[in-house]
Amino acid sequence: MKNITLALDEETLAAGRDYARRHQTTLNGLVRDLLKKNTATDRTAALTELLRVMDAYPGNSKGRKWRREDLYAR
Repeated sequence: MKNITLALDEETLAAGRDYARRHQTTLNGLVRDLLKKNTATDRTAALTELLRVMDAYPGNSKGRKWRREDLYAR
């Protein structure tokens, strides 16, 4: 795992430590879990948007059939 450095004001740091203690974790664990949850939410939102756009614009091959060799030319 990599380490990072954060700059927090004293009030936020104290509140974060208290919150972590009440939830039986560390401040480091709290920040790690929050980042995981937020980035997972972003990925889910991005995937949802991608699927929405794909459904909205189905494309048109104008009847052309693709062969595997055409798509994977070496």
